[in-house]
Amino acid sequence: MLQLSFAWQDLYSRLGLWVQNDVLVAGTVVQAACIVLILLLVWGTARRLRSALQDQADRLPPGPVRPVAGALAQAGPSILLLLLFWTARVAVNATGSRADLLRLAESLVLLWVLIRLSSRLVRNEALARIIAVAAWIVAALNIAGLIGPIVAVMDEIAVPVGNFRLSLLLAIKGVVTLIVLVWLANALARAAEYRVQRLHMMPPAMQVLAGKLARLVLVTLAVVLALGSIGIDLTAFAVFSGAIGVGVGFGLQKVVSNLVSGVILLLDRSIKPGDVIEIDGTYGYVNALNARYAAVTTRDGKEFLIPNEDLITQRVTNWSYSNDLIRLHVKMGIAYSSDPHKAIELALEAARDVPRVLTQPEPSCLLVEFGDNTIDLDLRCWISDPINGTANVRSALMLRIWDLYQANGIELPNPQREITLRNPEAVAALLRTRG
Repeated sequence: MLQLSFAWQDLYSRLGLWVQNDVLVAGTVVQAACIVLILLLVWGTARRLRSALQDQADRLPPGPVRPVAGALAQAGPSILLLLLFWTARVAVNATGSRADLLRLAESLVLLWVLIRLSSRLVRNEALARIIAVAAWIVAALNIAGLIGPIVAVMDEIAVPVGNFRLSLLLAIKGVVTLIVLVWLANALARAAEYRVQRLHMMPPAMQVLAGKLARLVLVTLAVVLALGSIGIDLTAFAVFSGAIGVGVGFGLQKVVSNLVSGVILLLDRSIKPGDVIEIDGTYGYVNALNARYAAVTTRDGKEFLIPNEDLITQRVTNWSYSNDLIRLHVKMGIAYSSDPHKAIELALEAARDVPRVLTQPEPSCLLVEFGDNTIDLDLRCWISDPINGTANVRSALMLRIWDLYQANGIELPNPQREITLRNPEAVAALLRTRG
């Protein structure tokens, strides 16, 4: 018990000396006062600041930028707190004093901002968890004052690559920079594609081409900036141009052909998203034009991925190239005993009764031929929505014609055949003998 009491007295004495020498000093008191004042300032303006930022975010048009703006608006007070702590720490360091307490507060707020933004912006739960763990590790190292020594050790771990010195620290910086820049490039590309799609004056094919070019330029710029940020000389990649050309000439011939064909399709606008096309027995509408293929969706729900090269080199029927008007033919035959004038009038009435058939241009019904057993008629009518199918309209027309013909006595004859006997006397004698 005596030894235990001595241990507690020693602990109390050490704690008292630490409070006296490290806490109750002018620098620490000033830092604590700064932290309290900054917290009170941000707390007093947090609600109005968050509301103002959220109003600005809500005014943005729907698209990929709006969720990012909303996440930044919700984290606005925390970001402001981080900036104020950083400014106060820099000011204290400028006076020649240590700002350990402000550095601790800054690290904790930075950790909170990173976790909050990652939870709102990163949809992948595993990736958000990795970001949170990395933020905790960096904050703990910063609080312990180990960031500097660890950075120095990582910089010492390096391998020479020609005239370039690649260290572990440089590799990590490059990977993080590349991930962030590519993410920003994709976000900006989605925003650009959304804005281009809202330009109704621009044809759909040009909208797709502009969106793809914007994405290509932004991602390429992100990669170039990431490589340049770690000191890689980009002129060194010119050495590989010959090898890339050989690879394109042999192994990537079809891929490059499809890429070039896709650009041609977008430029000449012969096929664009939403067109109803028919190629090699495949009938459907173009759902999307990608860099290598076009996605054509049929009425059965099947999606055919047709290479762009096939759309350039093969014969393609574009049902909606210049406009969406399509003329349908419904052929029918009536008996010679029926009135063709009445049959034509009833066929036109059937066309007017089907909702998808247009009144302008007007439907027409022609007598096209006197067949062996029927009078052949051809009903011609127009529709403006081929994307919804043509067989269902033709079926509706034939059903309505059937109903009207049955109600008005117009006969749809069965095929008739005549048999001619070359020797009827012999057949009659044979029948009498067996009878």
